[in-house]
Amino acid sequence: AEKLHTSQKLTFDQLALVETLPIGCHANDRGAPSEGEHVLIIGAGPIGLATLEFTRLTGAKITVMDMVQTRLDFCKSTYGVDHTILFKGDGSETAQMMECTHGDKYSVVTDATGNQRSMSNALQYVAHTGSLVYVGITTEAISFKHPMLHKPEITLKASRNALPKDFGRIIGLIEDGTIDTAPWVTHRTAFDAVAENFEGFTRPETGVIKAIIEMC
Repeated sequence: AEKLHTSQKLTFDQLALVETLPIGCHANDRGAPSEGEHVLIIGAGPIGLATLEFTRLTGAKITVMDMVQTRLDFCKSTYGVDHTILFKGDGSETAQMMECTHGDKYSVVTDATGNQRSMSNALQYVAHTGSLVYVGITTEAISFKHPMLHKPEITLKASRNALPKDFGRIIGLIEDGTIDTAPWVTHRTAFDAVAENFEGFTRPETGVIKAIIEMC
């Protein structure tokens, strides 16, 4: 029973999102950004968006970077993030970041991609004495030159789990309207049509954030 977190107020749609959000809640807590600090979230998939939900509550200045423009548009229109950067793989993101932070880089960088290359490169975006949080997971080796970590005294952290207290906190934030889960649900399908629609839900160009399977 201690593993069950209940609410008498939330709808089924809202309850379905409760499981997704704690990963981002814990990742934000690991980074512990403060009001006014520059924060970079790399990856605007579900984990990155969940992290964004809680980072925005801190009053930090947020930049989101992703390879998919529609995801960045969602972050801008739904959450009003300060900056978005479309990653092109040509190094142009560095100049954009310096402009966003007035040359200071980011106090907290959270990588939610699970991509080996992204996770290896993320260290270069962190400000002096800042923190890099890996919330995305890869089975590949991550490598960077040691002075990149040591010289600017960067703190490297991992975020893997959610804590029991996170669930109660999130339910409360949804109940009081601080977190609105409605924008997350972009697609729906009847249970009988899952086989027909599932492949489309896996394609970024369809704009799926979360799809709800309706059982009745």
